[in-house]
Amino acid sequence: MAATVRPRTGEQAKRHALAQVREAILRGEMAPAQRLVENELAEQFGVTRASIRAALIDLEAQGLVERIRNRGSRVRVVTVEEAVEITECRRALEGLCAAKAAVAASDEQLERLGGLGLAMSKAVDAGELVVYSDLDHELHARIRELSGQRTARELLNRLNAQLVRHRFQPALRPGRRPQQSLKEHLALIEAITARDPQGAEAAARAHLTSVIEALRD
Repeated sequence: MAATVRPRTGEQAKRHALAQVREAILRGEMAPAQRLVENELAEQFGVTRASIRAALIDLEAQGLVERIRNRGSRVRVVTVEEAVEITECRRALEGLCAAKAAVAASDEQLERLGGLGLAMSKAVDAGELVVYSDLDHELHARIRELSGQRTARELLNRLNAQLVRHRFQPALRPGRRPQQSLKEHLALIEAITARDPQGAEAAARAHLTSVIEALRD
């Protein structure tokens, strides 16, 4: 079987570069304030410099990259105040998705949601905070999916992408924060599985309010 040829130019190359750089930022392989040198990225991802430049323009529009005058592009630095503002927007949208998930989810989907809560409890009990943080992201992603609210889901994906920074993940902080976060998530799961949309929205909003307080500490 012939090897797949990676496009070096054109729209396909730009999309390839966009996906690769975006994933590297979201995985933390490219740190906040890290310079993004077009020639180096073009060589790394096997595309032209023009494709990288076009991808960086799109990533700037997504809030992941910023251009510094006379210095080129870098991974955007998100301040604590920006993180709070983003989380305030998330609070409204996550509440909406939780309410809709409580109505729209099937019994089987709700059962899997409960299983995710059990896994989160085990992770906290074992002190596996990275595992718990991953499950935290999975829970919110699953609730967004169960909601069927495509517009809210797309907006949240963009907002959350800007917060994929270790410093903005309160669940990873030592102390009582993981236990508090777990309690909030279990309350959210309980309200959704009880098919209580008002309770689910209130639980989601309460959790994000707690996150905002943790960000400000």
